[in-house]
Amino acid sequence: MRKYGLSLATAAMIAVGGSALIGSAAQAAGGGAHPPQPDYSFTGMFGSFDRAELQRGLQVYTGVCAACHGLDLVRFRELEALGYSEDQIKAFAATYSVEDGPNEDGDMYDRPGEPKDRFPAPFPNVQAAAASNGGKAPPDLSLIVKNRAHGLGSIGLNFVDMLKGGEFATGAAYVSALLGHGYVEEPTMADKMSCLAANPGESHEAYEARLEEFEVPAGGHFNKWFPGCAIKMPNPLYEDAVEYADGTPATPEQMAHDVSVFLTWASEPTLEARKEMGIKALLFLIVFTGILIAVKRNIWRNVKKA
Repeated sequence: MRKYGLSLATAAMIAVGGSALIGSAAQAAGGGAHPPQPDYSFTGMFGSFDRAELQRGLQVYTGVCAACHGLDLVRFRELEALGYSEDQIKAFAATYSVEDGPNEDGDMYDRPGEPKDRFPAPFPNVQAAAASNGGKAPPDLSLIVKNRAHGLGSIGLNFVDMLKGGEFATGAAYVSALLGHGYVEEPTMADKMSCLAANPGESHEAYEARLEEFEVPAGGHFNKWFPGCAIKMPNPLYEDAVEYADGTPATPEQMAHDVSVFLTWASEPTLEARKEMGIKALLFLIVFTGILIAVKRNIWRNVKKA
């Protein structure tokens, strides 16, 4: 039995260590620095979303992001999780115009939004979105944090971090850094190194020369946290771009942080419920294990050793 338990422990250590090594190798291959990892309230086994941050993030989305980016998988009624009442949600949904139909004449028509509706898309189709944004359609933001958590942002993330919900914090940190700290008017060599990796086998001199010669293509904007450094989207956040209902100063960094938390909730609205279920399951297993041990001892206590 001891050998078997040791094997399990060793396997667990190898899995955790191996994932860290894989992350380190991916980081070396991907190159560049990674966004700073702030402390988010929703990480950890007992973590939960900060409702004030969620509501401010919704303000940033509706006031800044919604002009170009959709939130197709989120319904208005789900905003109850952010701390809004049913009447507030009805009033908020009614500020949107939603296409419905067909009517008796077979025509589509517009009506005020209702809690059952999804957030309307800012463009009628992908082609229209691309035509209005320099040939590049802005992505839907419903799963953007989850997507970035398993993409660039998760490089170097190990198994233990993922168990704690760190994958969502990593994706949120990437979105927050890109919006709040990524745009640079006159990038330095260090800025370029954050988003331009050295190619396999490339010499240090050749890498530095490539960094020196790099220029943002026409129609692009430099962002040190965006892969390749050049992003089509201009900087969307500026001082007091929105007026927070709770009076919080609307700095670009604060708005970037709040909208990243809101988009984390949009990507994983059941995160808190899953954690609660996980804690209950662990408590059940602990109690059940104790009962099994007690039953085993009771059955075998009068059995004489051979």
